[in-house]
Amino acid sequence: MISDLHSVYPDLYGKEYDEKEMDKRFSHLVEKHKELFGNNDPAIFSAAGRTEIGGNHTDHNLGCVIGGSVNLDTIGAVSKRNDNRVIIASEGFPVVDVDISDLEVRSGEKNGTDSLVRGIAKAFKERGIDIRGWEANTTTKVLGGSGLSSSAAIEVLIAEIFNNLFNDDNLSPIELAKIGKYAENVYFGKPSGLLDQACCAHGGVIGIDFKDNDNPVITPVDVSFEDYGYTMIITDTRGSHADLTGEYAAVPPEMREVAAYYGKKNLREVAFSDFLRDIKDIREKIGNDRALLRAYHFFTENKRVGFMLQTLQEGDIDGFLAFVTESGNSSFRFLQNVYPSSSPKDQGVSLAIALSEEILQGEGAVRVHGGGFAGTIQAYVPLSMKNKYIAGMESLFGKDCSMCIAIRKRPVSRLI
Repeated sequence: MISDLHSVYPDLYGKEYDEKEMDKRFSHLVEKHKELFGNNDPAIFSAAGRTEIGGNHTDHNLGCVIGGSVNLDTIGAVSKRNDNRVIIASEGFPVVDVDISDLEVRSGEKNGTDSLVRGIAKAFKERGIDIRGWEANTTTKVLGGSGLSSSAAIEVLIAEIFNNLFNDDNLSPIELAKIGKYAENVYFGKPSGLLDQACCAHGGVIGIDFKDNDNPVITPVDVSFEDYGYTMIITDTRGSHADLTGEYAAVPPEMREVAAYYGKKNLREVAFSDFLRDIKDIREKIGNDRALLRAYHFFTENKRVGFMLQTLQEGDIDGFLAFVTESGNSSFRFLQNVYPSSSPKDQGVSLAIALSEEILQGEGAVRVHGGGFAGTIQAYVPLSMKNKYIAGMESLFGKDCSMCIAIRKRPVSRLI
């Protein structure tokens, strides 16, 4: 059974992976399933984490982004049940047991996986699609708090299990992403956009245009950064996200303050030329310079995403990396999400960027990764400098703070 996965591994984990280590990981998953549920022939599913490549904090104002699924995944062994219970035993977490006969929102389930199960089942039911019970055990390499979207990975995994076991994979990856977002927004209680779920579900590198938020336009790009002599490295600065909710939450409404000047809800509905023409009057009316700067970031980042997509499509890696640097600088200077204004002494991300630039000496590129304020940075490092770069990061942030990331080609799916 496990040997059947060998042909799948390259599409999941890129060019560098340990086949024996992967066999051991999946074998342990199956053995654990038999121990928990008595079935030694379960279906095997995998959903990837994701990395944001371009479009920092643009999606929530109907902007454009680039993201990619990565070679760190959540895997699950799954068996059907004869009732309406969904049971999930995730390694390191309490067992989730949900009766999907009841799909009402429960306030006591907020921020829990049980709320996601119930919300995803509800979304399937509202579409008139079959839902029944199943049991699974999961394990993940998508580290929580790493900016790689461990929550979105489990959401699209749950959705794909319903989709595959009972509906012949009739729903597309983007539909699964929408279902995950619905569950996260309505049941889990987190007002996220669609970026994370779309990247986790789709596979590969994709550009996403959210102008029509209900029907985002997906542009796949076939790219492997290793082919150009670079590896993507995510470094966790190990700063706490505690008490940063207000910092994150302030970004979308401040951008929308500028949109509201024009009677619009989102900045995507405003012309950049109009913003530049009216900037003095907007400043006087809203009295918030940071909102103006964040709006400026939105307009320029949105254009930049188009250029980044073009360079990737044309194989212009130098042009792409130059835009990565521009994106990072715009986030730092204008979006201002590299460190929390409420805690100016905590600047781990800023330090990581500074040290990266010192190590790289103009080679590659580095930027804040994901939401910012604390957390991770993303660097494109020449393969010849990989060990030096990681050693430098570990000297400041500790052992195993850096992860080499490859783009995963396969969407969320059943493997066997």
